[in-house]
Amino acid sequence: MPAMPSGILACPDTSRRHRLAAQLADMIPGAATIRVSLTDPAQVWPHPHTIVQDEAGRSMELGRTTSRVAARWILRVWPDEDWTRPHTFRLADATLTWSDSIAAERGR
Repeated sequence: MPAMPSGILACPDTSRRHRLAAQLADMIPGAATIRVSLTDPAQVWPHPHTIVQDEAGRSMELGRTTSRVAARWILRVWPDEDWTRPHTFRLADATLTWSDSIAAERGR
């Protein structure tokens, strides 16, 4: 596992990921997944963008501040990920995976 210059592992330990999931679940009640990328469709330059969904897969509306805070927290926990590609953070098991569903939606 690569380490950052400070010696901290680039992939956070399990307890840190679970704390993040708990904080986000508290901040966004009912959220199941948070999809994060740096391709906000409303911006012309790289900008944090989130899509939050509940357990049924329905999108949840967030305020601008909540959306940005959630995205930045996730980006900071996984600084070495390729954030030009969207990733999905599942709150139930505190896992981050590359999300190809945005790419599939754009292809339609």
